[in-house]
Amino acid sequence: LSRPGEYYWADLIGLAVKTTDGVSLGRIARLFETGANDVIIVEGERERLIPYVWGQVVLEVDLDQAVMRVDWDPDF
Repeated sequence: LSRPGEYYWADLIGLAVKTTDGVSLGRIARLFETGANDVIIVEGERERLIPYVWGQVVLEVDLDQAVMRVDWDPDF
């Protein structure tokens, strides 16, 4: 991996997604590209589309713990 925030999509699929407050949003089911940025599809109690914006939305990826931490409102 050359820079922080750069991962293969295959490495991210299946990771648990948690907010900065520790609220579980579900697991990454898949990702897709848009013109501006990639989008993470998180499946939990409902489906969420979260933009993959490193440092603003996506704050940490821990492949060893299989967790992605995001700055995201659980109600959104």
